[in-house]
Amino acid sequence: MKLLNPKFFLAVLFMFAGQAAFAETRIGVVNTIKLMSKAPLAQAAQKQIETEFAPREKELIGIKKKLRSLEEQLTRDGAIMSEGESKKLERSIITKRREFKRLNDEFQEDLNIRNNEILSKLQTQINDALKALAKEKKFDIILGQGVLYASDAVDITDQVLAKLK
Repeated sequence: MKLLNPKFFLAVLFMFAGQAAFAETRIGVVNTIKLMSKAPLAQAAQKQIETEFAPREKELIGIKKKLRSLEEQLTRDGAIMSEGESKKLERSIITKRREFKRLNDEFQEDLNIRNNEILSKLQTQINDALKALAKEKKFDIILGQGVLYASDAVDITDQVLAKLK
């Protein structure tokens, strides 16, 4: 009678042992895009940013309208204006363009800084909620970005959203 090869026996043993260990592993998947958009902090922060930056945005819109009006005036009346009036209007347009560009650059920079501050807070809250949920529900692994497919059975995004609220 021929005995089984010991290497083959060990390979089969590890294969079954690995399947048993994997069967007990709890895995959860989180849709981070959904979390970032539906988290209470994100929605509140978006409203706060809109309120905070609305006056500056209105100012920029006003400057842009004034600039457009001056450019239209130069195009329309430039031929009938005196050279001095025409030069004065051109300087005014250049000044308004510079002012608009400077204010718009400052606005965008401040908006980006504010968005990054809020994103940082949101990520911290989401990570804390994920860790709490993982301990509470005894998850071994929680996956986020980079998952190509996950069934609804392992998607815990709504549970994390509930934890954030």
